[in-house]
Amino acid sequence: MINLVIAQAGGGEGFSTAKEAAGETLTWVQQAQEFLNEDAYDLGMKLVAALAILLVGRIVVGLIMSGAARAMKKTKVDEILIRFAQNVLKAVLMIIVVMAALQTMGVELNALTAVLAASGFAIGMALQSQLSNFAAGILLVVVKPFRVGDAVDAAGVSGKVVEIQLFNCTLKTFDGILMTVPNGQITSSVIKNFSTEPVRRIDLVIGCGYGDDLLAVKQLLNGIIQSHPKVLADPEPLVGVDELGDSSVNFMVRPWVKTEDFGEVKRELTEQIKLAFDEKGFNFPYPSRDLYMHQ
Repeated sequence: MINLVIAQAGGGEGFSTAKEAAGETLTWVQQAQEFLNEDAYDLGMKLVAALAILLVGRIVVGLIMSGAARAMKKTKVDEILIRFAQNVLKAVLMIIVVMAALQTMGVELNALTAVLAASGFAIGMALQSQLSNFAAGILLVVVKPFRVGDAVDAAGVSGKVVEIQLFNCTLKTFDGILMTVPNGQITSSVIKNFSTEPVRRIDLVIGCGYGDDLLAVKQLLNGIIQSHPKVLADPEPLVGVDELGDSSVNFMVRPWVKTEDFGEVKRELTEQIKLAFDEKGFNFPYPSRDLYMHQ
């Protein structure tokens, strides 16, 4: 009856099109029924198993990470390294769990593994410089040439270490500027740590005139150094003639102080020496030359 109505309304072509559409619809319905009868239960069980693997795997990964963190803390491993190891361990274990779940679902993993390997290679080439900074960050955490709060000179930047990260370090310069320095540049350069040793030596070069009393100048410098309350007696400070310069006799003045007192004592000694020279009438000679005129 339906075919007859369609044929009367649209002619033979309409009848043919409607018949083909009805046939295709019937085919889809049959395929759906076959899937529900034969494969739906199997697919549902696989899906349940995969979800169970993901759930249990996540719990197991958490337990493994907690145990690893406790073990590393007992060995006094740096906190940054512990967090990094936890992140890497979690990523690796979760990848294993996800691959196990996909395999349970019947997904072919050979092609997926090849795609992941190619993607990893491409990402590694694109992030080559960051990977070198990452490796340098691990080196800084393990070797510990400096710590947070140390005053350092690294990669041409002088300042206090604010933060040590896996890709870069943050330094606050002595004039109050925050500088972010890549770890690769730090490990490839000379690192000066001004905070590691408890004491430091101040190096001053003090010049006096050739006409000044050399012994009196030396006695004055010794008195200034020895009277300063923050200059250490051990190691013993040194005051002596270093060189006979073009226009002055240069003394080396080398007192030892605690590291935290270095800048303060250096400024105070420089000021006291200048005031004492003015009081005693000793000269800080300027460079000079004698000019002879011949007629």
